[in-house]
Amino acid sequence: MARPFDSPDEEVRLQAGWFVGVDWGSQKHQVCVTDAAGEVLGERAFEHGGAGLSAMADWLLSFAAGAAGAISVAIETPRGPVVESLMEHGIAIHSINPKQLDRFRDRLSPAGAKDDRRDAQVLASALRTDPHCFRRLEPTDPTIVELREWSRLSEELSRERVRLANRMQQQLWRYYPQFLDAVDGDVAAPWALDLWRSLPTPRAGQRVREVTLTRVLKQHRIRRTDAATLRAKLRVPAVKVAPGAVEAAVTHVELVVERLVLVNRQLDRARRALDELVGRLAETASTEDSDACAEGEPAPSKQPPDAAILLSVPGIGTKVAATLLAEGGDAVERRDYAALRCLCGVAPVTKRSGKSLIVTRRLAADGRLRDATYHWARTAAQRDPASHNKYQALRARGHGHARALRSVADRLLGVACAMLRDGVCFDPHRVGSTR
Repeated sequence: MARPFDSPDEEVRLQAGWFVGVDWGSQKHQVCVTDAAGEVLGERAFEHGGAGLSAMADWLLSFAAGAAGAISVAIETPRGPVVESLMEHGIAIHSINPKQLDRFRDRLSPAGAKDDRRDAQVLASALRTDPHCFRRLEPTDPTIVELREWSRLSEELSRERVRLANRMQQQLWRYYPQFLDAVDGDVAAPWALDLWRSLPTPRAGQRVREVTLTRVLKQHRIRRTDAATLRAKLRVPAVKVAPGAVEAAVTHVELVVERLVLVNRQLDRARRALDELVGRLAETASTEDSDACAEGEPAPSKQPPDAAILLSVPGIGTKVAATLLAEGGDAVERRDYAALRCLCGVAPVTKRSGKSLIVTRRLAADGRLRDATYHWARTAAQRDPASHNKYQALRARGHGHARALRSVADRLLGVACAMLRDGVCFDPHRVGSTR
C-alpha cells in the first residue's frame, strides 16, 4: 500500500524522475534536463515560436517516454507562452523568484559568473534539492487572464491621462490661466476639452455668450457651476505674452486634446470591461447565495465566489478587487495571508543582529498591488469605523499617514483572508481583529 507523503517536497521528489530548468528569453529558451541524481542528461536551446515551443515539449517528453507526470520544470516567470505551452502537454511547472534563483546560482558559481546554460542548470538543480522554494503553477481561469490585461491597461491609461493633462495644464498656464480657473484645473475632463475646442484663446473666452456655455454644460450634465459663473471667470483680463506665443501654445494644446479625447474613450472602455469581468466573477450560483452574501452570512448551499467576498470588504471597489484578483490571484486562492502582505508591501522588514533591531518599510513588493492596497486602506479609513479607529490610534502614537495606512491595510488583508477561508462575506456587526 502506498504511504502518504510526509510533505509536498517529498511528493515532488518521488513523482518526478526528471528535473528541467528553463532559462527563458525573448529570442531563445535554454533548457537543461537532469535526473533524480542530479546528472545532466541533456541541454538544448529552442527558438521562441510555435515550432520551437512544440519541439521543446516533445524533447522533454522523449526523456520520460511520453509520461508528462514524471517531468518537473523550473522557470522564473509564472506566466507566459513557455509556461502555457508546457502546461498544455501536462507537464508540471514550478516558478521561483529571480532573487532566490540568484542565491542558488552561488552554489554552482561563487565567483558570480552567469550565462543562460548555467541558469538553466541552476533551476533544475534547485528544483531537485529545494522544491519547497518553488511554487507549483496551475492553469489560470480565462476570465482572470482577461481581467489582468484590462486592469493593467486601465492603470496605464490613467497614467497617460495624467501625463497629458499636466502638459495641457502647463500650456494653459502659459497663455490662458483664466481657463484653468474656470474648469477648476480638471482640464482632462470631457466637458473641459469640448469647452477649450470652442474657446481656444483668451480672446474667444472674453467674447463667448452664455448660451454657448449653457450648451456645453447641459451636454455633459455639469451642475457644479453655471454659465454665468463660467463666463465671468473667462472674461478675466488675459496675460500679456510675446507675439506668436498664443498661436504656438494653441497648436501644442490642440495635439494634446486629440490624444486626451482618445485616452478618455479608451479609459471608459477599460472601466466598463473591468466592471463586466469582476461582475462575472462575483456572480453567485443561486439567489439564496446572493442574499446570504448581502447579509454577511454563510451561503446555505454554496459559498460565495472570491470576487463577491472581496467586494463586500469595506473600502474595496471594482478597480482594487480587479487588481487583487489579477495580480495576487494565486495567493488569494491559497488564502495565503503571509504572501499577500508581502506582495502588497504592508509586511515590514526586520533586521536583527546582536543588540541591533531595525524595522523598515518593505520595498520589494508588487507595484500594482501596493498602490491598490494603499487606496483600499485610505477609503476604508474614511468609511469603516474599525479601520478609522485603528488609523486614528496609530496617528496618535506618532506614526505618519502612510505608515498608519499600511497597518490598516495589513488588518484588512487578514480580515479578507479569514473571510475567504470561511466562505462568508463581510459582516459589519462582527467586530474583531486577526492580529
